[in-house]
Order: sequence, then C-alpha cells, then structure tokens
Amino acid sequence: MAFGQSEFVSELKALGINVSRETLQRLEIYVALLAKWQAKINLVGPATLPDLWRRHFLDSAQLLPLLPAAAGTLADLGSGAGFPGLVLAIMIDWRVHLLDSDQRKCAFLRQVALDCGVLDRVTIHAKRIEQVTGIAADVVTARACAPLGELLGLAEPFIGEKGTGLFLKGAQAEEELTQAQRRWTMRLDRRDSISDPAGKLLIVSQLKRKSH
Repeated sequence: MAFGQSEFVSELKALGINVSRETLQRLEIYVALLAKWQAKINLVGPATLPDLWRRHFLDSAQLLPLLPAAAGTLADLGSGAGFPGLVLAIMIDWRVHLLDSDQRKCAFLRQVALDCGVLDRVTIHAKRIEQVTGIAADVVTARACAPLGELLGLAEPFIGEKGTGLFLKGAQAEEELTQAQRRWTMRLDRRDSISDPAGKLLIVSQLKRKSH
C-alpha cells in the first residue's frame, strides 16, 4: 500500500499531533518543488521518491513530540534537502537555522522556505558546519550528516551543555554510539523510528567531551 499524505496525518495523530490544512498545503508545495528540483540536482535517493511522505516527511516530523513546548531556536546540521530541519520549520513556530555547504541545495532550501511562507524565521547558512558560529540552539537536529562521534563534535558548539540533540540514525546506531562514548559523556535516550524499522532516534543531552 502506498504511504501518502493521509497516512502521514494518521501516523502523526497517533503521536498526538494534529496537522493543520495550512501545514499540509505547505508540505504539498515542498513535495512539488522537490520533484521539480530533483530532476536537476540530486536531493534525495531516487529510490525514495515514490515514498517521500514516509521516508522523508514522516521521518522528520516524528521529532515534533520531543521538542520543548515553548518555541525556541533549532539548528539543523547538514540539512541537504531539508530533512528534518525544514519540515520542522514548516510545522512549528520556531526560529530555524539550516546548515549545508552545498550551494545548490541551499538554493533549493531557500526556494522552499520562500514558497512555504517561512523564510522570515528560517536562516540558511551555505557554509561548512565548522565555519558557522554564534548560534545558541535549544535543539540541534541531524540526519545522515556524519557518524555519531563526529556529529557530536559538530553539534557541541551549538548546544553546549544545556541544549538537546535529536539525531535520526539508521541500522548502525548502536555501533556508532559505542564509538562515540569513548570520547563523549552524555545523557542518552533511544527511541525506535516510526518511519524506518531499522532506524533509531537518539536524544542526547548534557553533552561533554571526555578529558584525556
């Protein structure tokens, strides 16, 4: 059975999230732009195109219940085609920073944010993550950005010891975690992904580099 917009809405309802008609219209604009731009630049794996609502939109939106109730600042590392950062920006009233060094992907992100009416609170940084400074984020998100040990190093300047990291990981999550814990101490909570049977959602807080 195809997983489409109505299945997306049902899955989120089960998590206690009601998706407004306006939000759905914005996500439809996103889907149309993604299909159009994908023909010119490789934004997502071609095999995932028929399953966008599950593989990319639901995968991103499952982070919503884990965000603090009060609106804050979110930094999305290695945003690529905007998952999860831009999906979250469309669905909640937060200030969102999208970081990606690929200029063409950043042009795509800007177009989606503009057409979806959220450009006023979305900032796109077309730079390497290490070059971006001055963002104090309440939450840092990432998906398919880097192995966890490396990702924590990239995330640390943005979340410090008070923010939270929400990282979408695949089948290698436990292996990456074992490696990362050699260099980092953290409070960790794991959840199963609702969009990928092999996926994990890692909730990281109180992040500290181990002293050698």
